[in-house]
Amino acid sequence: MSVKPLHVAVLMGGWSAEREVSLTSGAGVADALESLGHRVTRIDMDRDVALRLHAAKPDVVFNALHGTPGEDGTVQGLLDIMGLKYTHSGLATSVIAIDKQLTKNELVPHGIRMPEGVIVSSESLYAGDPLPRPYVLKPVNEGSSVGVAIVMAEGNYGNPIAPGSEGPWRHFDHLLAEPFIKGRELTVAVLGDEALAVTELRPRNGFYDYDAKYTDGLTEHVCPADIPADIAEAAMDMALRAHKLLGCKGTSRSDFRWDDERGEAGLYLLEVNTQPGMTPLSLVPEQARHIGMSYADLVQRIVEEAL
Repeated sequence: MSVKPLHVAVLMGGWSAEREVSLTSGAGVADALESLGHRVTRIDMDRDVALRLHAAKPDVVFNALHGTPGEDGTVQGLLDIMGLKYTHSGLATSVIAIDKQLTKNELVPHGIRMPEGVIVSSESLYAGDPLPRPYVLKPVNEGSSVGVAIVMAEGNYGNPIAPGSEGPWRHFDHLLAEPFIKGRELTVAVLGDEALAVTELRPRNGFYDYDAKYTDGLTEHVCPADIPADIAEAAMDMALRAHKLLGCKGTSRSDFRWDDERGEAGLYLLEVNTQPGMTPLSLVPEQARHIGMSYADLVQRIVEEAL
């Protein structure tokens, strides 16, 4: 690919629970940009990030941060104030998409099927269950399955949940409770105005949690997913519609649960990730490869969208 050389600042790291993943994503992106002939300034984000960006004076910022404050609108607002172009979604989209309840408020009225949920105080879980078991508890605004717990009828958290049991209730004041959807884990990447493919995720043990996502060998990726054509089409359509309704830019990734005993009625969108991972195990690069796009070409496309 022949490209015009640019000066790209790659923002990575930070201090969220997803710091290590972000560092891996950022290193891969920076290497790819350099292989294309771009000048790259690598920035492990700290509190002096505005000063470092001002000194670097890049043509564009590749935002390889995950979680807060890089994915929740905070960094996007900073970059807007500084007048810097940057990859992925803007401020308003980032604020909405990282909040699972705000995402439901935006998408469900437009016919996107998502599980009904309720926001509960963590302390209330010690008195009783907010939903019939089994159900899922998750932080309202974290990514990468950080802090997710599945509360089963005969689980090891106690009944009701014991205050001493390890789980997200010990780390977050409020949680989103949703019915547990049995079945299969699917994900769809969107790049620009195109849904790329459907991948099925088959964890070797348990569910697709943080470790399963980022530890080699713990999850089998089936791309394209071995599912009926109408389900694949429905998932890709929902992902693309969600991407557009939320105002996403660059790339996004939508995660689904599919109860395969219920056909299309069992397909539920769980969340939309506005800054999906770019690590060797990440799903967007994998789906890009499936359609014949190299990692470097994917990175270049994301930069071009930012410009």
